[in-house]
Amino acid sequence: MIIREATFITSAADRRGFIETDKPLIAVCGKSNVGKSSFINMLAGRSGLARTSAEPGRTRLINYFDFGPFILADLPGYGYARVSRAEKEKWARLLDDFFARSAIAHVFSLADIRHEPTADDKTMVEFLYATRLPFTVIATKADKLAKTRVIDGVRRVAAALKTGEGNVIAVSAQTRRGREEVLALLGGICARASQTEEAGEQGDPA
Repeated sequence: MIIREATFITSAADRRGFIETDKPLIAVCGKSNVGKSSFINMLAGRSGLARTSAEPGRTRLINYFDFGPFILADLPGYGYARVSRAEKEKWARLLDDFFARSAIAHVFSLADIRHEPTADDKTMVEFLYATRLPFTVIATKADKLAKTRVIDGVRRVAAALKTGEGNVIAVSAQTRRGREEVLALLGGICARASQTEEAGEQGDPA
């Protein structure tokens, strides 16, 4: 898949801001400061599309981006301690509503390849399994490890999240490692969505 242009659409603070689209909807989730914005910018092939920050917990809305063949939803980061309980509960309600009310084609669940996945990371993947949402684990910041240690990092993340190593893609926003692999996966997702839509149209009564 080639991304020719990616643009910001809108932000949603609650369910009233959720968008409806005929394109496949891809959700990106992960703990605060795991590198969601950098990952999105890497996919777009340019910096500045999603705002990055050294301060965790900056993303407090659901941000929608149009990537051409698909729509991407950047979800608020979870697990940031320096946020009030009320704010955390607000984020939780927003995420619950999003997953309940959105037709999601695929989820990218991000985890830092350098560390053991957190309890929140595990809870998120367990939720995706329970709801049968198709997902791929994106192991971020692979450039922070020696190349010889990346495979071990992928294995560690896969084991902790109880998913196959083939369902974990190591990426680096700095070196663009993993970008083509993710884009190839997205190409398959979009192709299957298009085939499903065409099959539905053919089955509609005249």
